[in-house]
Amino acid sequence: MTSPAAQQLGIVPSVFAVQHLPQATFPEDDDWIALVRAPEGLTVVREAWPTGSGDRWIGLYAGGTGHDLDVPGMLAAIVGPLAEAAISVFVASTFHADLVLVPEPRIKEAITVLEEAGHRVDTRHLRAPDS
Repeated sequence: MTSPAAQQLGIVPSVFAVQHLPQATFPEDDDWIALVRAPEGLTVVREAWPTGSGDRWIGLYAGGTGHDLDVPGMLAAIVGPLAEAAISVFVASTFHADLVLVPEPRIKEAITVLEEAGHRVDTRHLRAPDS
């Protein structure tokens, strides 16, 4: 089986929070990025406050170099190496590409893993934690 072509990924300038709202059918505000409704409740991805408590996630996105919906293996080519390195992910897919969130404390390790897997990662929007 041939692996998908290496992808050009960029760091999304925002920092994200992933929330689970077990009783909600829609968030009370409109400050969300992505919503997924499931039988056990609502999952909300939103921009995190610059500082504060809770898990913070950094987004990797192949915007501008995305892929058609019928191209297999594109997401697996990204999350596979991260899984092998025991780096957790949360994924929100768009029509054109996948937003892959990794825990903020592990972003530098994730970049190294992805680059070693043949991907290119544009780090110009990578910020120091809590900046």
